[in-house]
Formats: sequence, structure tokens, C-alpha cells
Amino acid sequence: MIALPLPPDVRAHAETLLKAFCDRRVPAPVRKEVRLEVSFRDNGATIYERRPPFLSSFIPAEKNGEWTRLSVAQFRFDARTQQWTLYCADRNSRWHVYDDVDASERLEHLIAEVDADPTGIFWG
Repeated sequence: MIALPLPPDVRAHAETLLKAFCDRRVPAPVRKEVRLEVSFRDNGATIYERRPPFLSSFIPAEKNGEWTRLSVAQFRFDARTQQWTLYCADRNSRWHVYDDVDASERLEHLIAEVDADPTGIFWG
């Protein structure tokens, strides 16, 4: 079964919530060292932790490369049930349903689970 893309109103609401979460989770003064970003694709949104490349005095700054990207959490929307499901990544960046919280119509509920991280799977 092919996943349908997010309806525009659902996506707009999700963008607002997830961008606010990312901004709140990483204070502005440390965003040169770490930041959180959200990316949307098809029926879901993924939160990534980004870090700058290793800086070496032997390599010019412009050649140090891209920021690294680590998968943190993924939220998938099911248009049939109108619910979001939370996923976590394993060490090989494969996504698995996070079983400790049920799917929810309220994305806020799942974001709170990622923020609290009672199992240590999202933030270590």
C-alpha cells in the first residue's frame, strides 16, 4: 500500500509543532555545535540531530565538509485513521515502531514522548 502525502493542513500544523520543538530543545547559543532539523517526506516527518564536521587546523574551514546527520525520531501519519505513529531508528538507521506509546491523533503527545525519552532510545 502506498502512503498518501500529508494533507496540507496536517502538514502545516506538524511543521509548526516540530519546528517549535527543535528550537526549544536546542538553545540558540549552542546551535553552532548542534542543532535539530525536521524534514518532511510523503506522509511523515523526521527529526535529525546535526553536528558540524570535525575541525582540523590542517584542513581549511571551507573544505571541512557537511554537517553530520543522525536520525532521532520519525512521525508517520495514516490518512485512514487520522493518527500519527512514532518510530525510532536502530544503529543501522532503520526505522521501527516505538512500542511504548500508542498511535495518536495528537502529534503533541508523541513529541512529548520523544522529549521525555523514558527508554533512552531517542537521546541516548
